[in-house]
Amino acid sequence: MLHGERVRLRAIERTDLARCVRWFNDPDVVRHLTIYAPLSMAQEERWFERLQDDESRHLFAIETEDAEHIGNLGLEDLNWKDRSAQLGIAIGHKGHWGHGYGTDAVRTVLRFAFEELNLHRVWLTVHDDNPRAIRCYEKCGFRREGLDREARYSDGAYHDSFRMGILDYEFKHTQD
Repeated sequence: MLHGERVRLRAIERTDLARCVRWFNDPDVVRHLTIYAPLSMAQEERWFERLQDDESRHLFAIETEDAEHIGNLGLEDLNWKDRSAQLGIAIGHKGHWGHGYGTDAVRTVLRFAFEELNLHRVWLTVHDDNPRAIRCYEKCGFRREGLDREARYSDGAYHDSFRMGILDYEFKHTQD
């Protein structure tokens, strides 16, 4: 288990799947995720089974100090040669949006990425119409690295996406 100031990151368990399906079928929760079609319990169970043998990712459940599961995050597309990974996060419990749990979870997984996995770079993609996430990532030390113009279609319009990244020594500097 990884401990932040306000959250704990633990392995995702089979008992979490029904909650995740509920979250990932909520249009507000998936608005900025790659999920766009309804998700069944069978699909989530197949994903969970594949996850058990997948060494290209480290996925975690996000828990509050009271052990309430409020979301998931992970490092995916782990590239051991280049020492990089892609970060993804979803706070599924909407009652916990805007309370700093996401920021603490991101900082906690970055500490794990740079100090335990010895990664050099963590990157992500964020949509231009998600200012709360952009603020979170910038508070954690991410920098905008690029723009994918009109990369996502949502709500009847195309939206830009930003590529953001943070390097190990940049993260260390934010911790001093």
